[in-house]
Amino acid sequence: MKAVIIEQFGGVDQLKLTDLPKPKPAPDEVVVRNVAVSVNPVDAKIRANGTWAGISLPAVLGYDAAGVVEAVGEQVTEFRVGDEVFYTPQIHGNPRGTYAEFTSVPANILARKPRGITFEEAAAIPLAGGTAWEAVVRRLQVKPGETVLITAAAGGVGSFAVQFARAAGARVIATASAHNHEFVRMVGADFVVDYHHEQAHQQILAYTGGKLVDAAFDIQGNPVIGGILNLVKPFGRLACILPPAGNLAPLYHHNQTLHGVFLTRERKRLEEMTPLFEWGKAKSWVDEVMPFSAENLRKAHERMDQAHGRGKIVLTF
Repeated sequence: MKAVIIEQFGGVDQLKLTDLPKPKPAPDEVVVRNVAVSVNPVDAKIRANGTWAGISLPAVLGYDAAGVVEAVGEQVTEFRVGDEVFYTPQIHGNPRGTYAEFTSVPANILARKPRGITFEEAAAIPLAGGTAWEAVVRRLQVKPGETVLITAAAGGVGSFAVQFARAAGARVIATASAHNHEFVRMVGADFVVDYHHEQAHQQILAYTGGKLVDAAFDIQGNPVIGGILNLVKPFGRLACILPPAGNLAPLYHHNQTLHGVFLTRERKRLEEMTPLFEWGKAKSWVDEVMPFSAENLRKAHERMDQAHGRGKIVLTF
């Protein structure tokens, strides 16, 4: 089978096309013929230096895919050959990613593809959508009538987070670069500010009439959490997907709760999200679709390295 591997960590030139044996399923696994795979920032981070993730080399990267069941292990009863599925494989210690025609996947992290959407759209959901769902729905437990602040809302995780918060009945304030404001409003944000603007916090408070938000989801990282704590009301909730930094003292002074979110792999979360995509309450924003190749993966990784995402990049077999 065709696959793109890295033999050592480094730049995008490390992504190389090769032929690998087609996998066979373990008793509790399913082999998926990948129809579409999407690229995430974590792919580029691991390519640059994946020692933190326990990735042994050579390795196939990639952590999002949608495809068709090709074979099932003898213990698997919930899937059959021909089923359309989507999934995000484990990252830590896993050298078998989705940059390949076929991937062997534990059945318990696999789910049926949402009906009525394409493989390309489905491939863009599991990792970014699952992260947003975990933060907005499970951890922050956003409720109707609440106001939620979402940073870096133009990217894969952010665009899902905006949609899930809106679907929960919340008012959404988002931050994004100025050139992404129209896109973020189209996704569903009620108000968007440029996080580069030195008066960004004042603009948010002007919009809310001086009221603090009920919850905040920080995707941007670095010192942002310390910077937005004072925008969240006492006993409010925050979630982050990168290590928090900055002045965290207000967290204690205001009795706030901060959730660290690192996505675990499970079928249930994918199944929880599926109805929103089937009912048209949420969609995956695919920015670009390209044929699967090492060259196109290098292009996608270059964009990930620049950290200026809008929607998702998808490659198709």
